[in-house]
Amino acid sequence: MSESELDSFRARCIARVQATLDQLLPAPQIEPARLHEAMRYSVMNGGKRIRPLLCYAAGEALGVAPALLDRPAAAVELIHAYSLIHDDLPAMDDDELRRGRPTCHKAFDEATAILAGDALQTLAFQTLADANDLSAAARVSMVAALARASGSRGMAGGQALDLAAEGKHLDRVMLEHIHIHKTGALIRSAIRLAILADGPLDVEHAERLDRYAKCVGLAFQIQDDVLDVIAETAVTGKTRGRDQELDKSTYPSVVGLSEAKEMANNLLTDALTAVSVFPSRADPLRWVVESLLRRTAERPSELNPVKPLAQ
Repeated sequence: MSESELDSFRARCIARVQATLDQLLPAPQIEPARLHEAMRYSVMNGGKRIRPLLCYAAGEALGVAPALLDRPAAAVELIHAYSLIHDDLPAMDDDELRRGRPTCHKAFDEATAILAGDALQTLAFQTLADANDLSAAARVSMVAALARASGSRGMAGGQALDLAAEGKHLDRVMLEHIHIHKTGALIRSAIRLAILADGPLDVEHAERLDRYAKCVGLAFQIQDDVLDVIAETAVTGKTRGRDQELDKSTYPSVVGLSEAKEMANNLLTDALTAVSVFPSRADPLRWVVESLLRRTAERPSELNPVKPLAQ
């Protein structure tokens, strides 16, 4: 695929998932109106949509029709949005800024934010259960896969370990263990949902796609740690230096900034190797890696700034 074709693919995927999310989320005037407004505020507020993009890109590599992935891609993004709301709460990371706008509990209130996260989580599973264009077996498998990735053995468990580690100095092995769960599990599930939509896949190709997702997920977290150090708030949309304020062990603090960048790049190189056996229709997966390689290679001031949405 040419660069223009890849840009077009990305634009189409984002448009598809945006339209699906808009359709799935209750209208803000429907009661309980404040809760529905908070849900929309937290989901329809930009973001890179990396997880949906990975779902569609894996589907492209496997020859899955995009329409079959609209709900799986949206479901992963709903789980991600709920996790961000809860991560930002005072009892968790206590952050006031997300994607350049006040976090949900600041824009609304803490109780509404908790309920918005709860409602988005359950909506994700309803979204998969109601995906009538998929077989019943595929829907059950998708619900199970997303639940595993989201629960105590996945994202929620990783967040619990991350909170327990505040104020402690972790080694690289423990830090990797936390982030394989906290960030990596949901990213891996995005790929997994595309595989499940395709039906049975030979073991080697399934393992290669999973290896790709595991590498991308960990690299993404390392880059977030790096950007927390080097990038301005206007670029990331989050409070700069928040990890240091919370006395969290991060990759820059454990291995140093330069080595953290190198680790991320090595992981992304491994991700490209994992999908090297796939034909050119896997180019969107390669494009995701290449875009991530640029993420911390550029000067922070040259990264695309976050643009708050109009109220």
